[in-house]
Amino acid sequence: MNAAPTLSVVVCAYTVDRWDDLRAAIRSVHAQDHPADEIVLVIDHCQELYELASTSLSGVRVIPNHESKGLSGARNTGVAAARCEVVAFLDDDAAADPDWTDRMLARYDDPRVAGVGGLVRPWWGTERPAWFPPEFDWVVGCSYRGLPEQPAPVRNFIGANMSFRRAEVVSAGGFRTDLGRVGTRPLGCEETELCLRIAARRPDAVLLYEPGAAVRHHVPETRTTWAYFRSRCYAEGLSKALVARHSGSRAALASERTYLRSTIPQAFVRTVRPGRPSALRTFAALSAGVCATVAGYAVGRFHSLSSGSAPHRPPSAPDAPDTDTAPAPFWGSPYALRAWGPVGRRD
Repeated sequence: MNAAPTLSVVVCAYTVDRWDDLRAAIRSVHAQDHPADEIVLVIDHCQELYELASTSLSGVRVIPNHESKGLSGARNTGVAAARCEVVAFLDDDAAADPDWTDRMLARYDDPRVAGVGGLVRPWWGTERPAWFPPEFDWVVGCSYRGLPEQPAPVRNFIGANMSFRRAEVVSAGGFRTDLGRVGTRPLGCEETELCLRIAARRPDAVLLYEPGAAVRHHVPETRTTWAYFRSRCYAEGLSKALVARHSGSRAALASERTYLRSTIPQAFVRTVRPGRPSALRTFAALSAGVCATVAGYAVGRFHSLSSGSAPHRPPSAPDAPDTDTAPAPFWGSPYALRAWGPVGRRD
């Protein structure tokens, strides 16, 4: 067995409002059975948080985001600053299990593995809503029922818990800065789009889902409402239309078709079984979630077709940060409310 590669853990943060969550995230990385070689905290254009983190956190390299404001720019800054072979990303409101790095790094023993993503468990601020279907846990940025239960290749990872060989991210050009969250408005798709580019560039590359490399992701009470659920599903459809537009390949949405044809019908069957007091509300949530997602996709596709196909602009590589801000696309409009995408199996 080869020696484990060196590891940089990158955490991106943008607000002091999540300071307690951020400290918990950093503590979880320090508490790993296999310590990371370095922890890089990227502060996304928030001077107050930069000063607080710089003076309060030990064992962490705190740097400002040198690229355009937003999660994609912050991640590219982290990749450029990382000194190790593998770069792992942990959300500022997530906490890693003690064996997270061990489980993740073990999978890089296979040279075909370009990236490893792990399980993201919801950490409910109150209690899980009885009506909330597990098949829709992607709504709150978590792993959902329908994902593999054993290690398996997938199309893309959930951004709260993912890692890549640094060289693969650099060669692919990094995260697109015209995609992704900016502040509290997550525009999404950047993880999916990067994974698709890595796979297209190197067809033998494996993006491996390792459920043993787990984190818990804080879900605040504000994300447990019907309104949030519906708007997030609608924006997921917008997000997937954007993936299709950028990739130009029907295969890019193969995972979503499998999800609709297999995972969702099974969810409906489970819901109507007798003895479930919240069955009616769960059935309504499943129906509303599917309808809102399809509606968002239809709106996104209509806009793409009516506006024509925009030429693909290769993103700047992380080693050469581009500080210019790209013009805001349609996806920055008020219609794009939430846009993290489900992870798909790679068939």
